[in-house]
Amino acid sequence: MEGIDISFLENKAKEIRRNIVDMIYHSGTGHIGGSLSSTDILVTLYYKILRIDPRNPVWTDRDRFILSKGHSVEGYYTILADLGFIDREELKTYCKFNSRLTGHPTVKIPGVEANTGSLGHGLSLGVGMALAGKMDKKDYKVYVLMGDGEQAEGSIWEAAMCAKHYKLDNLIGIVDRNKLQIGGPTEYVMSLGDLSAKWASFGWEVVEVNGHNISQLVTVFESVPVKYNKPTLILAHTVKGKGVSFIEDKPEWHHKIPTSEEYTRMIRELNQEDDNVREDIGSAV
Repeated sequence: MEGIDISFLENKAKEIRRNIVDMIYHSGTGHIGGSLSSTDILVTLYYKILRIDPRNPVWTDRDRFILSKGHSVEGYYTILADLGFIDREELKTYCKFNSRLTGHPTVKIPGVEANTGSLGHGLSLGVGMALAGKMDKKDYKVYVLMGDGEQAEGSIWEAAMCAKHYKLDNLIGIVDRNKLQIGGPTEYVMSLGDLSAKWASFGWEVVEVNGHNISQLVTVFESVPVKYNKPTLILAHTVKGKGVSFIEDKPEWHHKIPTSEEYTRMIRELNQEDDNVREDIGSAV
């Protein structure tokens, strides 16, 4: 969206984080850590980059977004409601009986392009959408947000090979590299090694970025495709649980519900000004 500045996006990210915590606490379920780590990525895409129209969710020329790490859905739903794809009041029904807002995205919800949740499938869906765009001579882009634990799925790498083979420069993969998954550190569960080198070896143009620096994210997203005839992989270095000090980098907060005391503390922290960008993340890119 033109005219949206960085300060607006940063403030919007704080708002979305508060809503994520609120949804999870009041529903009694949800994946808080990964939702908070991916917030800045989603905000940058939805409020600045994606060509979409909430009044016409199936607009033929829209950009496509797939949340492959479908368990981190709370921020996604909050943004769709904020933009007008669904009513804000519906957020109160999250994971309630007969609600459309289930714990993973579903195409029953306007603005959702694909059912996700079984990890490793989102990129394959994105390859199909991007290839269809090329065949139909459309100029839309397809963005797929993956988790780093998800990189252990073999289907990810089959899709990566396919994207390079078909020269899908309209496909942008994003890895939320928070280095934690439900079983602990990614390198303990299944060592991923040098992800940048891995993706490059599959023929993708790789860009590393601080996933909490919105200015950097805007610059990178506005530069794609980075190379003609090559898909782009954005390796976004993030912090699981970003924004709430006492859950950051804690694997037990992958899926954990705050107590009333923890909830109050979370909201208090998220209501404070938080303009810092962690130096350890910034130095990694």
